[in-house]
Amino acid sequence: MAPSSKTAATSGCPICKKPVGTRSTNPSYPFCSPRCRAVDLGKWLGEEYRVPDAHMDEREDELPETGDRGDGSDA
Repeated sequence: MAPSSKTAATSGCPICKKPVGTRSTNPSYPFCSPRCRAVDLGKWLGEEYRVPDAHMDEREDELPETGDRGDGSDA
């Protein structure tokens, strides 16, 4: 079932928490204004938001663990 227009109108802006109009009446949706939309973009560009990495435990400069040390020894 689609959300009612009353529910959509009472959702809050992710930046300032002000009420946000529906997508059809607000070109900045899901933000309340172009300013909040720009603030959010700035946070992404400033790396304040991050998408979690599935392999956070491995560092990029490390090779995966293997039995071979790479120096020709068997130890």
